[in-house]
Amino acid sequence: MIVLIRRLQNFRKEHRTEGPGNRQSLAIRHCDAGSCNGCEHELNLLSSPYHDIQRFGLSLVSSPRHADILLVSGSVTSGMREPLLAAHSAMPEPKKVIALGNCAIGEGLLGNSELTGLGVSQLLPVDAAIPGCPPTPEKIVSAILSLAKKS
Repeated sequence: MIVLIRRLQNFRKEHRTEGPGNRQSLAIRHCDAGSCNGCEHELNLLSSPYHDIQRFGLSLVSSPRHADILLVSGSVTSGMREPLLAAHSAMPEPKKVIALGNCAIGEGLLGNSELTGLGVSQLLPVDAAIPGCPPTPEKIVSAILSLAKKS
């Protein structure tokens, strides 16, 4: 237990934004384009008291019109191609896209084809990719915060 608390303290120190001038809030719209729900389980952990992404100014929103970042999980199936493009076009500028997990990157278990789904980068410009099957909540938060610092 002590080891976990120290890891959390180090993680918070590493990603802390101090002062009112450095505080940013980012709205994230998650889109499941055809995943096995492994990435969604890890994404749900970000709202738990242990990870608590709201302390970094990050929040998950239900409308792409309010989103700064589109977080896509799963390989893009033919049925989700149009809704994903519609969600991306509804987002205000500047738009950021993050591919969450190996399937969204195009390295899924079943390959990268029309039948099993495509990687997000074949449809949308991807600003960051989070590898893993599924990626850990720490990797997800780190990637989102590093993308926020770049912009």
